Amino acid sequence: MSTPPTPLRKIINDPVHGFIGISGEFLLGLIEHPLFQRLRRICQLGLTSYVYPGALHARFHHALGAMHLLQDAIDTLRQKGIEITDQEAEATLAAILLHDIGHGPYSHALEHSIVSGITHEEISLLFMQKLNIENHGRLDMAIDIFTNKYEKKFLHQLVSGQLDTDRLDYLKRDSFFTGVSEGVINTERIIKMLTVHDDELMVEAKGIYSIEKFIVARRLMYWQVYYHKTVVAAENMMISLLKRAKYLIAKGVPLHATPALDFFLKNNLNASDFQTRPEVADWYAQLDDYDILSAIKVWTMHPDPILSYLSNGMISRKLFRIILRNEPFSEIEIKTVKDALRNEWTTFDESELAYFIQTGEIANNAYNPENDKIKLLYRNGQVADITESSDQINVSVLSGLITKHFLIFPKSLKVF
Repeated sequence: MSTPPTPLRKIINDPVHGFIGISGEFLLGLIEHPLFQRLRRICQLGLTSYVYPGALHARFHHALGAMHLLQDAIDTLRQKGIEITDQEAEATLAAILLHDIGHGPYSHALEHSIVSGITHEEISLLFMQKLNIENHGRLDMAIDIFTNKYEKKFLHQLVSGQLDTDRLDYLKRDSFFTGVSEGVINTERIIKMLTVHDDELMVEAKGIYSIEKFIVARRLMYWQVYYHKTVVAAENMMISLLKRAKYLIAKGVPLHATPALDFFLKNNLNASDFQTRPEVADWYAQLDDYDILSAIKVWTMHPDPILSYLSNGMISRKLFRIILRNEPFSEIEIKTVKDALRNEWTTFDESELAYFIQTGEIANNAYNPENDKIKLLYRNGQVADITESSDQINVSVLSGLITKHFLIFPKSLKVF
């Protein structure tokens, strides 16, 4: 009698979670696909390394880490008697593995400059559908779970919810690579406390303190890392830079760019283009951080003074000044900056000066019970929202939306 073949399995040594095991030809095939390998060339935290030099990890690492935690969550739920078939497990693992596959380089800057009207989640779905065709429908269930159309709703919550393994991984991973210890969470404890009740993902009540720590860590990481004021300034400089490049291309000014970047600079693209023109998604799949960075390096020597100024600022980390505060800036304050700009760059017109001043707002709430809730399950079967049960911290306060307003301009201006 012949011995059945041993399932294909690989081990990856991850600095955050230790050894990550990946089993099965299907999941390994997804990882080896060029669409997924592209994530090696897209930094998880964009321009955050301007503030935290260690923050150079890629979305590739994060996707693997989120999949690893999801496997742990599936194992935990099965041990508690929750039925998850092998097919459902594979589909849910594929969904979390591919959840960020649609991210572009410097995602937020890209979505506000050379691509508009479509989110990275929508592009992720497009790529998943493309992979599904290549795999003869094997991703059908994964796509249903990703889009919350599958009958077991708790599987979607593991992929995209208030307490999904996406968040569990990126908080722990980003804390590790930035060195910001406030983001450290006990992922093992949280996962061991997960359960399912009435088809909803919940947390056993005794895990409440780990959840409180998770919510506090998320709040602190947003303001200390993701929305750090210098990161916001750098992202807005990048947006202005790419908008200037796109403007010059439209005027017929020659610009160095890789074929993929050139395609997006020359075309005004939106969501419908991604849906109706297959070549748009194909070009997007060729676009990564290296395309943007290599172009900016060349643009530092471009004769256009605005493009070269902004490019040099990005390459040499000569970033704009940013003022961040709770109240909106008045028209008088904004006019003061604009007047100072006119005095410094007398040859630029109003449309050109707009590249040197940005205003806007950033908002964050660590826990948003309107979209999804973190529910606690007590031994007597009682269910309560975390905001009703926390006795150590006021989660209802943390769930409130905090908005901060920013004003960005060159440091050479002697204002404020």
